[in-house]
Amino acid sequence: MNIIRTLDVDNLSIYVHLLLSIVTNIEITCYDSPMQVGKFVYVMGPSGSGKDTLLSFARVRLTDQPVVFAHRYITRPVVGAGEIHVPLTDEEFALRLERGLFALHWDSHGLRYGIGREIDHWRAHGLTVVVNGSRAALTEALVRYPDLCPVLITASPETLRRRLEARGRETGVALKERLASAATAAAIVAPNLACIDNDGRIEDGGLRLLELLRGTLA
Repeated sequence: MNIIRTLDVDNLSIYVHLLLSIVTNIEITCYDSPMQVGKFVYVMGPSGSGKDTLLSFARVRLTDQPVVFAHRYITRPVVGAGEIHVPLTDEEFALRLERGLFALHWDSHGLRYGIGREIDHWRAHGLTVVVNGSRAALTEALVRYPDLCPVLITASPETLRRRLEARGRETGVALKERLASAATAAAIVAPNLACIDNDGRIEDGGLRLLELLRGTLA
């Protein structure tokens, strides 16, 4: 403002023309339209259905694709060759929940589970996000992500029992509770629900899940 006040009319005209010359020679970069938000695949299944196995099967075959598999935060230590998750104490979980760091969370069989809000960032960058979800949290997930693609992994009661007994994580009452919870899987209702029967070979169920995930990239 002080510079303009010191200019007379002729010099002011020159000054304005100079500004116009600068503006018209500025290179304007035009960006493409915003990146399409990535798909959200929500995989569910009762304990013993082989959900983790099928997710692992698909994961190693999609390493060159824009697909990411979200890890879960669980109040359970990492034991053996089970699911790769982020173990938290009850206090650590509560702190993250209080600070809004979970996109989804639920409690099941005395444990707490969370999915980090990083999945929103991944989707915003066009990545398909695959979540190892819970049937109990499906309603909440549909409210928060109405465009999610639900997938249900199933297996017969006999197969579920055999796999749970082989896993050895639950016995007695805990095993019965897991099997009773599995019986509610057939009652799940969700738009565009895809069901995968994993009663047979791992390859059969794995290839079906792989087909569904690749379909989200089309």
